[in-house]
Amino acid sequence: MNRTEYVIATAIILLVAFAMGWFTHWILHRFTRVKGGDMAEMDKLAQSLHEAEELRDQALAYMEQREAELMNHISQTEAELKAAMEGLRDARHEAEEMRGYIERMHANG
Repeated sequence: MNRTEYVIATAIILLVAFAMGWFTHWILHRFTRVKGGDMAEMDKLAQSLHEAEELRDQALAYMEQREAELMNHISQTEAELKAAMEGLRDARHEAEEMRGYIERMHANG
């Protein structure tokens, strides 16, 4: 094999490799490209996703606000309960004192 044949054989091999690569690229591009109708649907889906994320953010903000309100209400209720329990304890103590006083009065009288 002389030099000219070697150059021609190498050129043919490179040309075939290039053609196979180009054909493979064309096939992959043909099967994977996004069509115009698909792009419109993708835009619609992206818009829907954006709206859903906004609604989620609004729901989370409302939930946090509502939780803060409820925690405040619970704190107030617990404070009222504590005051009521202290009042009840004082009333029981006073009632015991009154019973003792009445029993002493009946015992003396």
